[in-house]
Amino acid sequence: METIPYSRQWIDEEDLEAVCQVLRSDWVTQGPTVASFEDALAERSGVARAVAVSHGTAALHLSYAGLGVAKGSMGITSPITFAATANALLHCGAEVRFCDVDPGTGLLDPVSLEQTINEEKPAGDGARLVIPVSFAGRMAPLEEIAGIAGNHGFSVVEDAAHSMGAYAEGNGQTIRSASCEQTKASILSFHPVKHICSGEGGAVLTNDEALADKVVSLRSHGVERPAAKGNGKPGWHYEQTGLGWNYRMTDLQAALGLRQLERLDFFLERRRTLAARYHEALAKEPFHEFIEVPSPVEGHAYHLFVLLFRDPSHRDQAYEFLKGQGIQCQVHYIPIYRHPYYEGLLGKVRLPGAEAFFSRCLSIPLFPKLTDAEQERVLERLEAFLGTL
Repeated sequence: METIPYSRQWIDEEDLEAVCQVLRSDWVTQGPTVASFEDALAERSGVARAVAVSHGTAALHLSYAGLGVAKGSMGITSPITFAATANALLHCGAEVRFCDVDPGTGLLDPVSLEQTINEEKPAGDGARLVIPVSFAGRMAPLEEIAGIAGNHGFSVVEDAAHSMGAYAEGNGQTIRSASCEQTKASILSFHPVKHICSGEGGAVLTNDEALADKVVSLRSHGVERPAAKGNGKPGWHYEQTGLGWNYRMTDLQAALGLRQLERLDFFLERRRTLAARYHEALAKEPFHEFIEVPSPVEGHAYHLFVLLFRDPSHRDQAYEFLKGQGIQCQVHYIPIYRHPYYEGLLGKVRLPGAEAFFSRCLSIPLFPKLTDAEQERVLERLEAFLGTL
């Protein structure tokens, strides 16, 4: 019996050939393919600039640092995300605070955000950020979040690692994830389980040219080449103007990412088709008696398909049963504040919405290469589990 993972990449022969072409070229890193990928990302997302980097965590770190986050700064984010969203704030020297989420969707709750800002009342003039996570492929309520953040002097960076290609309708307009219409920047991830894969990789997207230039400098040690700006320096001249990191993307990664980007619409369509089939099946008995599923919304990019068990005690039972049937599932996520490191840093934090979501959530297999037969097997085995209750 072949194991069905909860997610995986889809690499075809044309992807392989794109990478091989770079291997045959003179540039396997710091070459022209990275710039081509950046241009394509910017055009696809409708932003002024895209800066490709080595991974999604680097994109978070660079976007925060580029906005001046440092000691004396504060960042507020959702606890229902991978730890990197918060870790990157700590790497910048900032304080981290968590606000609650909607227990039915796992998305940052604007009411909790307002309360958290009012309770914390950050002092000083350090940079202040709110980082909403467009969790599972569904856009966070960015317009409302941006309004609250702006009223309190906070900038917004969207963690769009889950939501490439997502959109939402509001006030008669379409708002697209990672378009930076409501934010100073957005970040993407190209990890193998995300919408497109570059092995590892990420990007910072922004409409702020100065921020993009800062991120470009910081991703390469803080080193710049003044001659590129036409200031009369010789072509070989370089100088370090800040303290950065080596967060560059290679041309090998960019070649794969560029080719995968061409298939994004196909990947999104397949994810949405599979999600629609799950929604149709799970609305019926016996599923509905035991399982709640967040309502389908237009524009959802379905990075994950998350079940919410009505009885939290059934979640771990289902995980073990399905694992025994060769079906891999995952819990997204343990609230960050529950990790031992963060308990040592912040003490015992418990937020009711995040706790309710965490106690009931289980992500079942969803990825473009999942076959109809494999999806049917997931549903059959899930129904078999419910029959044991």
